[in-house]
Amino acid sequence: MAADHAILSIDQGTTSSRALVFDKTGQQLAVAQREFRQIYPEDGWVEHDAAEIWRDTVEVCREALKKAGAPSIAGIGITNQRETIVLWERASGKPLHHAIVWQDRRTASLCETLRAEGKEAVVQEKTGLLLDPYFSGTKLAWLLDNVEGARERAVKGELAAGTIDSWLIWNLTGGNAHVTDATNASRTMLFNIRTQDWDDEILGWFDIPRALLPEVKDCCAPFGVAGKEVLGAEVPILGVAGDQQAAFIGQACFEPGMMKSTYGTGCFALVNTGTEFVASQNRLLTTVGYRLGGETHYALEGSIFMAGATIQWLRDEMKLIKSAADSEKLAAEASPDGHVILVPAFTGLGAPYWDPHARGAILGMTRDTHAADIVRAGVESVSFQTRDLMEAMGADMKGAGLSRPNALRVDGGMAANNWFLQNLTDMIGCPVERPEVIETTALGAAYLAGLEAGLFQSPADISAKWRCDRHFDPALPGADADRRYGRWKEAVGRILSR
Repeated sequence: MAADHAILSIDQGTTSSRALVFDKTGQQLAVAQREFRQIYPEDGWVEHDAAEIWRDTVEVCREALKKAGAPSIAGIGITNQRETIVLWERASGKPLHHAIVWQDRRTASLCETLRAEGKEAVVQEKTGLLLDPYFSGTKLAWLLDNVEGARERAVKGELAAGTIDSWLIWNLTGGNAHVTDATNASRTMLFNIRTQDWDDEILGWFDIPRALLPEVKDCCAPFGVAGKEVLGAEVPILGVAGDQQAAFIGQACFEPGMMKSTYGTGCFALVNTGTEFVASQNRLLTTVGYRLGGETHYALEGSIFMAGATIQWLRDEMKLIKSAADSEKLAAEASPDGHVILVPAFTGLGAPYWDPHARGAILGMTRDTHAADIVRAGVESVSFQTRDLMEAMGADMKGAGLSRPNALRVDGGMAANNWFLQNLTDMIGCPVERPEVIETTALGAAYLAGLEAGLFQSPADISAKWRCDRHFDPALPGADADRRYGRWKEAVGRILSR
């Protein structure tokens, strides 16, 4: 392998498409980013223009490669918003409808019907997931039911469907590859993570033809070759993982008990359970952490829908801050004895509540409540929700005979907020570690491609490259943290719909 070989990492997220170039040591050489439209056709519905995402992805890839000096690229790694689903025509490659985004709640009633029929236990046993509109399966069923002629065309083999990684690979390869990886497949609610195959029983519930779905590969594998017309040269696609699993890999969480939490639009925490499928007793998800060399490593996951998005709401809708960075300053200025609690259930609540009908609230305000108190409550809400996940994970790990996580590795945009990270470590009662490279999602995709290309030798090689930028230890007495957390639990109890 030539000394100047680099990796192109595509990080297709919820609000922007990015491309990053990493060298063979994992150092970032260049980045390009483009935000795209968020489409809200009805209350609780969220869509993206898949064609726009593809166009933006090509442009940021070309821009990043140019910024990096057009290095020789050993391979492409792809990471993506996981549960967002696209349905397209095989012949033309055109989407038949906007992509339905992971945040979308339009299939809540379908999930409730399936739950009433007693099917959630089957879903959890086979897929590790719960019945919630968050996942791709019910979204795909909605598309087949609501796009004219779609179901009939799907049966004839005229259509293809997949998560964003599949959509990008299809386009990069000129329609020559309809594939995904095990982590993205594990988020569809259609994939049996015990057998590592699409599940015929669940497909039958939704009348989804197998032929519509992509082939499922390891996270490191030959996924296809990007055409010369896209990037100026043929480049193999060698690594793929959903965004949270890519961050899991970028944080080098390869040993059982290691845990990371990514604070982007939402918050997603994963803890490694090794090769053991740990069925959650606390309404967490069991998911594929990664699959390498045909061996599946599982994780418990907790999903919070509003993390950085809460700060964005404080900025854009409430006008309480001018930039996300202002949230750190105002949170520090607020009274530490305030009782204001903000529950950011703007699109329902994720783990461990799974209540799509819950709605946001601000509680505990008095006449002397200031903007800083509300901003602090918004930032604190992310810490409280993380503790919800940690409590559930600890119980599940103990039940499986595994050790509770003894540290939390963090990344994502909110990880730059030192006040938040201190508040977080105080609330969860264990150390928080921020790595030197906080672009862990894109880095994880690059590591996967690099493993397949031979630039990195093993997961142990990746672990040796992880470096801590700053370590945070709890400073707040546990009794005080428990008191504040108790107010949070009381507030959540008031807004739950069931």
